[in-house]
Amino acid sequence: MYVTAESALAAPFTDTAAVIAELRDRTEITDALYRFGLGQDLKDSELFASAFAADAELDFRPAAAKWGVRPPLMTGRDTIVTTILGMFTGRVDTTHQITNPRITIDGDTARLTALVEAQHSLTADPTKHALLKNAYAIELVRDRDRWVIRRIVIDNTWFTGEPTAIFG
Repeated sequence: MYVTAESALAAPFTDTAAVIAELRDRTEITDALYRFGLGQDLKDSELFASAFAADAELDFRPAAAKWGVRPPLMTGRDTIVTTILGMFTGRVDTTHQITNPRITIDGDTARLTALVEAQHSLTADPTKHALLKNAYAIELVRDRDRWVIRRIVIDNTWFTGEPTAIFG
């Protein structure tokens, strides 16, 4: 599920063109996750949607199970965008910090593992908040010159605050 390769680059160091191409792919792969986080933080539906393939799946069930909630699997870019931004816009302020990206690439598919710390606070009452440290397992596909998320599974490592106040 998680990327645990012993090195970052697969391209041989002696093949400059291959190294450059792989570094570009790795940058674009990581950028898909950055678009995911910043799109939520800014409540920017176009930026958020740009992170996903049309047939994307978002599985927040492993994380939510840690505090006893059973959300559905979200399927389809439009469903993911309208569900998440609909739940947050005007109600919840978020900030996402993304670290430890690990990537494997296989042609036009890739896997990305990352740690994401997400702060959520109620706009009307910032004392009600939830700080989550989550492990992300992401499958991506190439979309022309960029990469998009086909499947994302979010598991929670720890949390503080009141996730049920944020997520219901």
